[in-house]
This record gives sequence, structure tokens and C-alpha cells, in this order.
Amino acid sequence: MDDIRVTFLGTSSASPTLARNVASLAVTLDGRVLLFDCGEGTQQQLLRSTVRSGSIDAIFITHLHGDHLFGLPGLLATLGLNARSAPLTIYGPPGLAPFLDAVPYLGNPYEIFVAVIEEGEVMRGDGFTVIAAPLDHRIECFGFCIIEDDRRGTFDVDRAVALGVPEGPQFAQLHRGEDVVLDDGRIVRSADVVGATRRGRRVAYCTDTRPCANAISLARDAELLIHESTYAADMATEAHERGHATTVEAARVAAEARCERLLLTHFSSRYVDVAPLIDEARAIFPATDAAADFMTVRV
Repeated sequence: MDDIRVTFLGTSSASPTLARNVASLAVTLDGRVLLFDCGEGTQQQLLRSTVRSGSIDAIFITHLHGDHLFGLPGLLATLGLNARSAPLTIYGPPGLAPFLDAVPYLGNPYEIFVAVIEEGEVMRGDGFTVIAAPLDHRIECFGFCIIEDDRRGTFDVDRAVALGVPEGPQFAQLHRGEDVVLDDGRIVRSADVVGATRRGRRVAYCTDTRPCANAISLARDAELLIHESTYAADMATEAHERGHATTVEAARVAAEARCERLLLTHFSSRYVDVAPLIDEARAIFPATDAAADFMTVRV
């Protein structure tokens, strides 16, 4: 896999603001899109972004609160109006199927499947896996980690040329792990010119949740953790009561998980300027930034 991009389509909690829509996140894997959450207005956000709604391969709903869900019927209907023909699977907690059954968008020209999330592997894709684990919210809620398959080691072109390998098909054979026989009978082994296998990249998405062990597990050694930060540190009591995390708590999850980078999202609408929240988190986990609507990050 060459390109992994994360695009934020909504970074507010509960209700939208002038600058932030409610929760939605697109992860693009070599052009294929995985959509996580679909708050009200997500299809408008898609139109304003670089993410193509027609490239959506699957949709994942963390939980059944409206700010993560109410945009789904409209998006599904629009995909049908745009003549989508490929089947679409939507993964979510129990109760998602009855919700969609109650919405009058029947007549889509494509099949929609609803799969109930269980802990562990949720989806096996081409070159990646999506796993899930329950989080600690007021209702049943799941976090996710997208795990790229391990990648081949780096091919040392200069070393191959020095060993007499002609540029062309034998380069590809060596990179695939196959040994090759040269015209003079010498054998060049793949291990001589290809480095060690590289661990696949990981992107973890944890919202809505209090700080919990499963969030740490999902984010373990991830290149990127996207974690909710609904409240500043001085509102820890309210955060706990409402099933959310503060800046400091999200940063502690990132630090314990030993991830490379933390992006905070799901900010309460009371915060017009989130810079002070980022400062709080950076005091514990320096590699922290704030997500913003339409922000795209390459992993």
C-alpha cells in the first residue's frame, strides 16, 4: 500500500459550530475510503473535501448517538441517486439495523448490508485489517484500529546493479522475495538486496470514551492516534459523568500506548479556540495537534 490519508470531516461534539461539523472521519487507502461515523451534514462535508463519496468501501459507526449517526440515511440515499451499484457494508453496534430499517430510503440500486461489530477483527480488506474493541462511554461504543499488512523490505537498487542484476523483471522478482538466476549462472538471493519486512502502519480512532485500557490497546505503537478530547482538564468531573475524555486524559492514553502522534478531536462547542487545550495535552505528550474540519494527514 502506497498512500494512507486521514481526512477529518467533522471535529465537534454533540452539535455543529460555525467552524466544526459533528463527527466523521475518512481514511483513504490507495483511493479506497473507509468512513468512520457519519454525523448530520457529513455528505455536505464530503462535497467540500477531496474525499470522493463514490469511493467509500465501508462505513463504521462507533455508537448510536445522533452526532455520530444522523447523517447516515442522507448519505446512503445520495449514493443511490448517484447510481452506486457496488454493495456497501455498514458496521455498527446492535440497534443500527432497526434504525436504518425505519428510514424511508428504500429503492437504492445497490445492496446495503449491516454487520454487528464484535471485538476483534471486523473487516479484512485488500492490504489491511480493521479491528475493534469496546470503549467506555454511556452506551455501547467501539473504537477501531486500521492495520496495514506488513510491507516488503526496501529494495536496494544499487546493490542489485552491483551484483549484475539487469534492470527489469528480475528486479520485481527479487522484491517479491524470489531468488533469480543470472545469465552467467550466478544466483542472487532476494535477502541480499531486500531489507527486513517493515511493520504495517496503524491508525487508531477512539471516540466517544473515557480513558480506558482498550483505547491504549488499540493505539499501541500506532503511527497515529485520533482520540476524543471533549473537555479541558478543569472539567474532568463532567467529562467522566458524560463518558468523555479531557485533554490530559487523551494525552496519557497516547503516552502509555507509545504512539507516534496524537490528534485530538470531538471538541465541545464551548471551545472556540482550542489552542489552550492543545497546550495542556502537549505538556504530557508533545506530539499532539488539534484536528480541524477538512484537515488531511498522510500517515
